[in-house]
Amino acid sequence: MAAPTVGVVGLNYWGPNLVRNFDDLAGLTWLCDLDDEHLAPTAARYPHAQATRSYDDLLADESLDAVVIATPVPTHHALAKQALEAGKHVFVEKPPAMHAAEMDELVQLAADRDLVLMPGHLLLYHPGVAKLKELIDAGELGEVLCVYGNRQNLGIVRTNENALWSLGVHDLSVILHLLDEDPEVATAQGRDFLTPGVEDVVFCYLRFPSGKIAHMHLSWLDPHKMRRMTVVGREKMVVFDDMELERKVTIYEKSPWKRAETYGEWQTRSGDISIPKISTAEPLRLECTYFLELIGGQHDRGKVARDGARVVRALEMLTDSLHG
Repeated sequence: MAAPTVGVVGLNYWGPNLVRNFDDLAGLTWLCDLDDEHLAPTAARYPHAQATRSYDDLLADESLDAVVIATPVPTHHALAKQALEAGKHVFVEKPPAMHAAEMDELVQLAADRDLVLMPGHLLLYHPGVAKLKELIDAGELGEVLCVYGNRQNLGIVRTNENALWSLGVHDLSVILHLLDEDPEVATAQGRDFLTPGVEDVVFCYLRFPSGKIAHMHLSWLDPHKMRRMTVVGREKMVVFDDMELERKVTIYEKSPWKRAETYGEWQTRSGDISIPKISTAEPLRLECTYFLELIGGQHDRGKVARDGARVVRALEMLTDSLHG
C-alpha cells in the first residue's frame, strides 16, 4: 500500500519539524505558507514538494490525501473545516478550535466523511506519558486521587496568547488522557503582569465526577524551567519529568498506610523507588506515525477526534473562568 500523500500548511515555527517527519514517513507533496520568508527556505530544502502561497492549491489536488496544519491557532478551525470538506484527512496542531461548538462541528464533519481529524497533542505520544497511562490502567498506583502539572519557564513571553493557551493545552491533554473523564468543575485564576490582557501566570483547578482532582501551574515568569506531571495514587505515586535526560519516570512506593492508635494521625508507608526504562523515540515521530496509521485504517479515528473535543471543552471552561 502506497504511503499517503501529505501537504504541510504553516512553516514558521513548528511546521518545519512536521515537514521533516512527514518527508521521512510519507509522500510529502505540498508546502504552503503565506509568507515567502517561511516558504522559500523550506521549499529549497525539499525541492520534490510543490510550494505555494495558496491553500486552495492543496484542496484542489485530488491526489493529496492529507493536510497538516501548523498555522496560528485562530486559523485552525477554518482551515481544518475546508480540508475536511475537500475530502482530506486532517492533522491540526493544538488546539484545533478555540470554542467547543467549533470543535464539535469538525468532529461531526470528519465522522460524516469517514476522515481522520487528529489534534496535535504531542505529549500523548511521549513514551513517558504512555508509561503513566500504562501504570494507571493496570492499577499499579491503586485508586488515583489527584494529578498535578508544573509547566513553567522564564520566557518565551508571548503577547498573542496567554499561558493557559500556550502552555496549559499540553498538560490539560495529558490529564484528561490519564483520567479519561470530563471535568465537572474547571476554574482558573491568573494575572497579566507583563502584557495587558495576556495572563503570564495561571493556576488551574479541575474536579472530576469520580472525585479525582487536578491542578496546573502555568507560567513563563518563573526561575525554574519545569515540565513535570505527578500522579498520586493510594498505593504508589509517579512523576513524569520531561526535563530529565534519563530519569523521565520515577515510581515511588509511598502512600498513607493506617491510622496511628494514639492521636488518630495517618502513618505513611515508604518503600522502593523505581525508575523504569523509557524509550528515547522522538514523540513527534511517533505522533506523525500514528496519524498515518489512522489514515491506513488502524486505531480508532473517532476516539482521537472526540478526545480532542474533550480538551477544547475543558479549555473553554477554564478560559471562561479566567476571564469571568
